[in-house]
Amino acid sequence: MSKAAAAPAEPSLERLGNPWLRYLLATRPAFLTITLVGVLLGFATAWHAGTPFDGVAAALALVLAVLAHAGVNVLNDYYDHLNGTDAANTDRLFPYTGGSRFIQNGVLTPRQTLAYGLGLFLAVILGGLWLIGRSGAGLFWTGLAGLLIGWAYSAPPLKLNSRGLGEVCVAAGFLLVVAGADYVQRGAFDVEPWLVGLPYALLVTNILYINQFPDRAADLAAGKSHWVVRLAPAQAAHGYGLILLLALGWLLGLVAGGELPLWSLAALPAAQPASAAARQLRLYAGQPARLAPAIRATIAAAHILAVLLALSLIVDKLT
Repeated sequence: MSKAAAAPAEPSLERLGNPWLRYLLATRPAFLTITLVGVLLGFATAWHAGTPFDGVAAALALVLAVLAHAGVNVLNDYYDHLNGTDAANTDRLFPYTGGSRFIQNGVLTPRQTLAYGLGLFLAVILGGLWLIGRSGAGLFWTGLAGLLIGWAYSAPPLKLNSRGLGEVCVAAGFLLVVAGADYVQRGAFDVEPWLVGLPYALLVTNILYINQFPDRAADLAAGKSHWVVRLAPAQAAHGYGLILLLALGWLLGLVAGGELPLWSLAALPAAQPASAAARQLRLYAGQPARLAPAIRATIAAAHILAVLLALSLIVDKLT
């Protein structure tokens, strides 16, 4: 995707006169489905263990998880405005990298963006308090950890992504999505969602990882020292494959060890788009304008694995 092709799709105040649409799109809603499938995977692990399904708790947990992800996206836009990353990012592949562009294009002011992100977090906290009363106090720690990781990813003084810990934040955050969804149903902590959720969390991590290649020059200028900046592009490209191999190896290990049923091998088709993306990244790591197909394939792989893995647990329980 060329910059000329991407530019017309960027938001503008003229195109987003409807405030409801404006604030919806500020959350980057196309990316929120990755949280949705993680929540569904957590519900599936609890149901596979014999926990009766609580529809009311499930509906609220799903909404709160998506709102939390939306809040993280909005706050990330704010803090990347403060450090100048998004303003300097001329190599972005919109809408995949370079943020929502709402601040840079004058759709929302920085102050409005900060207030919106904090408001989304507040909504999650208030809804979470009710859900804690229904599902158990352990949910407090899961939710707190998730919000702290989402905030610390880009906010000073921690700025964990700038310190090379962004991938750890994403893997931990999305693993908490699965574990938290499981807890909402089960009412107790169990090792299963942590084990089963890891392949999904790792494939989500690769979304962050590959997205950093088009943003590399801007991130370097802004002082972000994540691994794609620290390494030469050709070297950094191998990191994607290592994360993918870890995810697939973990999945196969769970099946071989009896932690997952044989049905769960049905999730392996996720390897196809991810492997194709890995090959494209190795070819075009130094030409990030050509990475849009690989980014789309990476996003697809994470969705495919989570959905098929959840379905495998449901089928195993039914049979």
